[in-house]
Amino acid sequence: IDLFKLSSLFGPILIIVICQAIFIVIYSIFICFKVLGKNFDSAVMISGLIGHGLGATPTALANMTSISDKYGYSKKAFLVVPLVAAFLLDLFTMPCIILFINILS
Repeated sequence: IDLFKLSSLFGPILIIVICQAIFIVIYSIFICFKVLGKNFDSAVMISGLIGHGLGATPTALANMTSISDKYGYSKKAFLVVPLVAAFLLDLFTMPCIILFINILS
């Protein structure tokens, strides 16, 4: 890959990543945290949501582990987030991806 040809895309990619980070934090704090119940379990789940929104399931687990190491363990969060992020999300997104590929091709 010739990285010099891709250097013109650095600005737009940086803007997209910054907007994504801002959106996931605002969405997590103001919508999901309130919907999940405003307790410790929901705070740990929100840290997993932010990690998953900015990366993948391992990032979500790393975020949740760092929160749990400092404030305490949440059994509910460590059951729900990996199950939803790793398994159920794949079951939902695969049909959506196939649908959009068929529509746009």
